[in-house]
Amino acid sequence: MRITVAHNRSKAEMIESVDRSFNEMFQEVAGLPVRLSVKQKSWQGSTLAFVLTAKMGILSSPIKGTVEVTDHDLIVDADLGILNRLLPEQKAAELLGSRIKALLK
Repeated sequence: MRITVAHNRSKAEMIESVDRSFNEMFQEVAGLPVRLSVKQKSWQGSTLAFVLTAKMGILSSPIKGTVEVTDHDLIVDADLGILNRLLPEQKAAELLGSRIKALLK
């Protein structure tokens, strides 16, 4: 899944904003029947690599991905793992995209 969110702030401001609000981005996204928890995150330059655990009922699945901050965009690439079969990717992308936009304001 890929989500691209345009921004008009400096790259440094966006990196700080993403770092500060990362955990909130994935907590209880309305409309998703999934609970996400952050297991690992690390920055390398302007790219954040992360590992989440997604729980849906008794199922648990890792989600791995990156958040890249460019001069004009925030690009989230994530492999939803088994959740990709249970949840329409487009719906997840729309819900997370709107959540990211709201948190980064």
